[in-house]
Amino acid sequence: MALTENILRRVREIVGRDHVLTSREDLIPYSFDGTAALQSLPDAVAFARTTHEVAAVLRLANETGTPIVTRGSGTGLSGGSLPSPGALILCLAKMDRIIEVDAANLTLLAESGVTTVNIADAASAAGLFYPPDPGSMKISTIGGNVAENSGGLRGLKYGITRNYVMGLEVVLPDGEVLWTGNKCVKDVAGYSLRDLFVGSEGTLGVITRVLLKLLPRPAAKKTLVATFDQMDKAAQTVSDIIAAKIIPCTLEFLDRTTIRCVEDFAKVGLPLDCEALLLMETDGHPAAVEEEAAQMEACARANGAMDVRIAKDEAEGNRLAAARRSAFSALARVAPTTILEDATVPRSELARMIRFVDQVARKYRLRVGTFGHMGDGNLHPTFLTDERNHAEMERVHEAFKEIFDEAIRLGGTITGEHGVGVAKKGFLPKFAGDASMRVMRELRRALDPRGILNPGKMFD
Repeated sequence: MALTENILRRVREIVGRDHVLTSREDLIPYSFDGTAALQSLPDAVAFARTTHEVAAVLRLANETGTPIVTRGSGTGLSGGSLPSPGALILCLAKMDRIIEVDAANLTLLAESGVTTVNIADAASAAGLFYPPDPGSMKISTIGGNVAENSGGLRGLKYGITRNYVMGLEVVLPDGEVLWTGNKCVKDVAGYSLRDLFVGSEGTLGVITRVLLKLLPRPAAKKTLVATFDQMDKAAQTVSDIIAAKIIPCTLEFLDRTTIRCVEDFAKVGLPLDCEALLLMETDGHPAAVEEEAAQMEACARANGAMDVRIAKDEAEGNRLAAARRSAFSALARVAPTTILEDATVPRSELARMIRFVDQVARKYRLRVGTFGHMGDGNLHPTFLTDERNHAEMERVHEAFKEIFDEAIRLGGTITGEHGVGVAKKGFLPKFAGDASMRVMRELRRALDPRGILNPGKMFD
């Protein structure tokens, strides 16, 4: 059911006439997110600038049964912010104030529309450190990071977004404003409602403010790149590094296809004659950094590394890390449609899973590049295809079914950081099981009995 003129009039009264889009030309950018081959034109987009406006819009939506899809920058990779039929897109990108950096308590309070990189820069300006670094951090918003529980390259050592959320302001589906959490390091009073909303993908409430934990900034960092003629050797290097009780801040891998695409795109001097590349970073006290870098180099060489390159300074290290961050963009230049996924398995099964992805790609006659977070078992098989080729897209779908089934069989999960959204909701019941699905459905019904928040996402 389309949005009625009466509802649109009332939305304009809440957020202002100039902050509601209804023309097709204006709506097209809000008809998709970062997920390939998924698009749906919304009826309207409203830009809220305050929590008060968000609450008023949700009261109206609850009263009229209007579906609401919350959106930040639209960088998600599971279709979580795609418009649902008859929905109003509620965009929070204009709620972009950093309200407080509290150096005494190592916290930062921000509105949900602040970009992740601005969070990191504000922390750095105060001599502090915000570790979560999703690949889209230059444009993704902190509210979206929390809603999707985003990860990043530094997840092995520092954890993911959930580990840094100390408090949340959330507008519930009926318009009531809830605050959960505080600046206390210890707080075990009642249920951890904060954790309920982290990773809820916009289905339980609209996150409007986030209180984040910060850390002291590491004094030193060193970056290494090791290349191997077999992926198994790279995987064994990772196992040996962890067995040596070293937890690098970054431990990433690229396969041959991805290496070639990245070098063609970024031109940072990556070798092209290898099957696997490891990007390794250690940070902390200068003496510890030197010792850990030497140990990681030794582990790589002991496993037959073709070469180990140590960045001569921070600038070169940043260039190498930026090359890894460009992997998705580099692969996206190769084919009209780039489908990026994030199956995750226990670290010990990663090499086996990478081989399985290659076998599946050959079976279905598909081109794939695989990269990801070798330190935490999160890999990103990326199929290079063309959504206009319907037969090939069917083969891609079948390939992913096999990949996710294998990830579950190996004790892994269907998503390590991208979320479920619409792209993976068909795989969730097999992974979660009947009891978990029942509890999630009951929680959703309890908080949103009219089913207005992000309908059709995560599960029906």
